[in-house]
Amino acid sequence: MSRFQFVHEHRTRWSVKRLCAALEVSRQGYYQWRDRAPARAAKAASDAAATVRIKAFHRRSKGTYGSPRITVDLREAGEQVNRKRVARLMRVAGIEGVTLRRRRPAPPPEDPGEAAVPDRLKRDFTAPAPNERYVGDITYLPVGDSSFLYLATVIDLFSRRLVGWAIADHMRTDLVETALRRAHCIRGGLAGALIHTDRGSQYVSAQFATCCKELGVMQSRARVGSSADNALAESFNATLKREVLQGRRTFANALEARFQVESWITDYNTTRRHSSLGQISPIDYEQRQASLALAA
Repeated sequence: MSRFQFVHEHRTRWSVKRLCAALEVSRQGYYQWRDRAPARAAKAASDAAATVRIKAFHRRSKGTYGSPRITVDLREAGEQVNRKRVARLMRVAGIEGVTLRRRRPAPPPEDPGEAAVPDRLKRDFTAPAPNERYVGDITYLPVGDSSFLYLATVIDLFSRRLVGWAIADHMRTDLVETALRRAHCIRGGLAGALIHTDRGSQYVSAQFATCCKELGVMQSRARVGSSADNALAESFNATLKREVLQGRRTFANALEARFQVESWITDYNTTRRHSSLGQISPIDYEQRQASLALAA
């Protein structure tokens, strides 16, 4: 309790002058504090109402959004709010988004025997238009019975859209080929596009090279052991597991893993806000850019 609050609650028993003297506060300060009471009450009510809305958007994001994305949600809902206030209210209410912790191990020496396909991306994770430049990768999905599923991804660098993916209980080349062929079907063709991957055995295989040639896709490969050369795919994998598992170490079973990951992918492409896209989803970004191109 503040000293001014104590004066206010006991002012009918003792005089304000006596109370202020005993507590070593000024009467003027007390009266100013009293006169600001309606404003404090209004602010407290406003903060409480805003916190309710913040919690709703946080739940809608499945507990993944932090203050930047929730601020955008509130503004799109008509709220005049700044990010600092949202961050403060989230901190007071104990609401947190999910944050990424990066590890960057030193790369081992490059294997000259795998240099036939060069790194054509050179860590430039951008593209001037959709369906031109992609990154691909495989990540594991831990399952509670000490087994794993594996997810292969194909991400468009223009919009960060996950265009192709496949989940299986193996890491054979069929997995990455299925993901690439899915992207081919969704895009209506990949002819002329570039796919950048690491030098995992699936991506350096003759089977994958044949698939790329059939679809008209040019290959690009990172240096051996250099995760930074395929950093966007690595970041996507980390984000997926962080937001789907939310602190758990494993999925309960394979069925849950498939369902949760497929559901998250749908949200990622259609509703999840992406900071590098101006806080809109990949598909929204593609649609807006297409509309701007037509208007021009």
